Amino acid sequence: MVPSTPVDEASEERGTRSVGTGHAHAKAILIGEHAVVYGAPALALPVPRLTVTASVRRSRRGTERPGEVTFAMTGSPPRPMVARASDGLRRLVAEFRAMAGVDDGPHLDVVVDGGIPHGRGLGSSAACARAVVHALADLHERPVTESETFDLVQTAENVAHGRSSGVDARAVGASVPLLFHGGEVRELDVGFDGLFVLADSGVLGRTKEAVEMLRAGFRQRDGAQEQFVRRATRLTEQARHALADDRPEELGARLTSYHELLRAAGLSTRRIDGLVEAARTAGGLGAKITGGGLGGCVIALTRPERAEDVVGELRAAGAEQTWVLRLRGHAEHAS
Repeated sequence: MVPSTPVDEASEERGTRSVGTGHAHAKAILIGEHAVVYGAPALALPVPRLTVTASVRRSRRGTERPGEVTFAMTGSPPRPMVARASDGLRRLVAEFRAMAGVDDGPHLDVVVDGGIPHGRGLGSSAACARAVVHALADLHERPVTESETFDLVQTAENVAHGRSSGVDARAVGASVPLLFHGGEVRELDVGFDGLFVLADSGVLGRTKEAVEMLRAGFRQRDGAQEQFVRRATRLTEQARHALADDRPEELGARLTSYHELLRAAGLSTRRIDGLVEAARTAGGLGAKITGGGLGGCVIALTRPERAEDVVGELRAAGAEQTWVLRLRGHAEHAS
């Protein structure tokens, strides 16, 4: 038996837990990134194979440093990313305490253990925040609604990334594909068992820089923003209907066209473009960058019988990792 610490004993006397745990998973934007911030629709997919687990422990240092929080992240995330995430998570903890009516209490040790590559547009920061929310709820035995969870995750996301669309905050807790439009979220109609391949370029995306680059481009030419949003909306709506009506070739074509839209705005890279071309050369029906841009991942639509070829070509073109994702099933690690 492991001897209990003074904090453990105190927790037992109060009837509260000394450790809480929470979980979340990755997401991928199928189509609509960037434009969704300007009111256009976006489609997002859960990636349940890539997960994050957070644990929150009442520390024995609590009597010396009440109310403080210490964060640790497994893996090797870049230091600036860890600093931004820690700032956002500290704000999240403060907001949770205020919402739940919990006093500062003892020092908390928060550990985030994640299998989502950082900075790749897969929602790692939102997944970390969601996992921490549920770990705090578990620790304090205080259930949280989905609305409360969203607001708390957004608190962390807005600190870490600036203005957030809310897509990541919803999608990292979803069990089905989602449609986002005008602040509303609903389940996406799926008419076929689509097969997607996610490919990690191995290069950190630069979302803030991409957002500013897009805004700068809009300022340089009258009507540029409206033209971009109009084109993005049309492609996303066409993709949505193709997905619902079992038209995979049309869906693939719209994905590729959306990539061209983002590439024309300067949000792609040579390596990303190479991965998109590799997926199509191998028989993929369409491919595009996914997420904020200037690095990150590519998502490609393929027929099941061509999936191995697509994965092989993506690896040959420089992808560090790939995952196969089924719309009506769970993500499978491909290589």
